[in-house]
Order: sequence, then C-alpha cells, then structure tokens
Amino acid sequence: MDSAMTEILDALLVGVVVLDETDRPVLANAAAREMGLIRQRQGAPEEAHTIVRTLAAQVRRNGVTRVVELDLPRLTHGDPLGVNVRAVSLDGGRVAIEAADVTESHRVARVRRDFVANVSHELKTPVGALQLLAEALLDATDQDPAAAIRFAERIKHESARLGRLVSELLELSRLQGAEPLPEPEPVDVDKILVEVLDRTKTPGAAKKIEVASDGPRGLIVYGNENQLVTAVVNLVENAIAYSPESTTVTVTTREEAGLIEIVVADQGIGIEPRDIDRIFERFYRADRARSRATGGTGLGLAIVKHIATNHGGRVDVVSSVGVGSTFTLRLPARPTEAALAIPPSAEIGGAP
Repeated sequence: MDSAMTEILDALLVGVVVLDETDRPVLANAAAREMGLIRQRQGAPEEAHTIVRTLAAQVRRNGVTRVVELDLPRLTHGDPLGVNVRAVSLDGGRVAIEAADVTESHRVARVRRDFVANVSHELKTPVGALQLLAEALLDATDQDPAAAIRFAERIKHESARLGRLVSELLELSRLQGAEPLPEPEPVDVDKILVEVLDRTKTPGAAKKIEVASDGPRGLIVYGNENQLVTAVVNLVENAIAYSPESTTVTVTTREEAGLIEIVVADQGIGIEPRDIDRIFERFYRADRARSRATGGTGLGLAIVKHIATNHGGRVDVVSSVGVGSTFTLRLPARPTEAALAIPPSAEIGGAP
C-alpha cells in the first residue's frame, strides 16, 4: 500500500483492519492500533485482538456481515473502550473490520439512565408525601381542625418543593441543549447584583442573614442576563440555606486576568473535603437530611455549573467545615468562542 493511502487511512477516526485467510493483519490504520484491535508483543509480528479474530471466523463461516457493540479493555488502566464493530467478508477468505469508538455515547446513555432513575426517585418522595397528607387532611377536617391546618401547611410545603424541582429540571434541560443558547450580549454586573439582592431579600430576612455586595462598579460580562442572574441567585440562596441565623453572605465582584469574578462567601456549615468534587453533580447532596429540611432539590449547583460552562467560564469552591464556603463564578469579560452562538448556516440538520 502506498504512502498516500496509508496517510488517508491513518487520518480516519474509525479503526480499519483487513485480515487474510489466516487472521494475519494485512492492513491496519492508526485508529485500529489505538483501540487495541491490533496488538504486537515484543519481538513478535502484529496480531488481531481475540475478539476480532472470532468475528472474522464467524463471517467467513456464513458470509453474513456482523455488526456488534463491544467493550474492550484498554491497554492502560481506565474504563473499557466501547466500540461498534462491523465485519464484512471479502474475496479469498479475507475479512474487513471497521470499528467506531462509541465510548462517549455509552457514557451519555449511562448518564441519561442515571438521570431518569434519580428524577423518578426525587419525584416519588414529594408525590407520595402529598398523597398521604391529603388523606390525613380529609380524615382530620371535621374531627381535628388543628391537625387539618398542620397537614395543609405540610401539603403547601411539599407542593412548593415539587414545583421547584420541576422548574429546575426544565431549566437544566434548557441549559443542556434542549434549546439553542441565546447569543451573548454585554451584561452590566451591577444590574445582575441588584436583581440578585432583590430576589434573595426574603429568604435572607427569614433567617436574619444580611446579603451584602462589594466590589468595583461598571463591570461588564458577556452572556445572557437571565441565566447569569439565575446562577448567582442559586449561589446566594444556597449560601443562605446552609448558614446559621444572624450571619452574613457577601457577594464580591472583581476583574482578574480578563475574567469577571463574582464571589459568594458565607459563614455556614462548610463542605467536607470528600464532597467538594461532587457538589456540582445533579441531585448530589452532601447532607441529604439537611438538604430536605431546607427544601433543596440537589439541582441548584448543577445549574450554576452549566451556566458557567455555556458562557465559557467556570465555577470553583473553597470550603472549610464549620467556617464557611466561598463560590467563585468566573466569566469572560469579552466574547469567547465557547460562548458564541453557532450561526444558522453552520448548523447541520438543526440538531446537535
């Protein structure tokens, strides 16, 4: 095979292998070797993976093209490599193997399954509670008015929690690509802070927590104002929920190395080191009992992370147990490629 053909095959993302009638590889590109379809022991000629040879034997025997999905162990430690393999019979007992890496699609499918399971679990709790409380309310309406009032208040609490969960699920769905990202525009950070302070005034006052702002005025970020307000509100509400009464939550703004930083610091319970890397996962709660008591859905910080990512930024946290937590939302001070909307002419089929 000439060098031009070799260069073309090596440029492909799919693995390509051709085996002769004795299962000896007569052609293999770079992707096939990286996937481990072709291996070479020290001092020995190249040989096909056992699974590849088994597929080739089946195809030779009945002449029917085989398409299978496999999990292959990686040459290095890590999760198995998911591959979609197509084996086709050629003349002279040769077999052509085509393999596409589907590891990412397997991961996405697994995430979706976990997400559905988590949503089902989270919805089942308030729905079940509402059913039981409604039955208890009916029984107590005539005989125990005080109990009826208590059950009605619990129904109000559970329905509000259910409403928050549904709203945040819809918000997360939009952020993850169900809807196109709005085109980034210059957003006044001062305007964001005014809206955030207004929205968090009531929950802060309920716990006698002062929400204060600090930092230079006139800063500008690029993105979508509604999403950015949502992100900062979530951070501040989270800080209020996990702070004791009569403390302070501070929202500080600053510009650093081409980024606008919005820092939310509290004097709350803090986060255990083992939980730091997982608190931005959907439905993850460091303290499930405490989260349910505060009405948390486990989605607020996941929403913040997606908003930051969609804007070409990031969110970080530093925390000490019993001292407090500091969340820093870092956003671009100018448009970035990650935050720019794709022009319609560049879309293929209008779907990701």
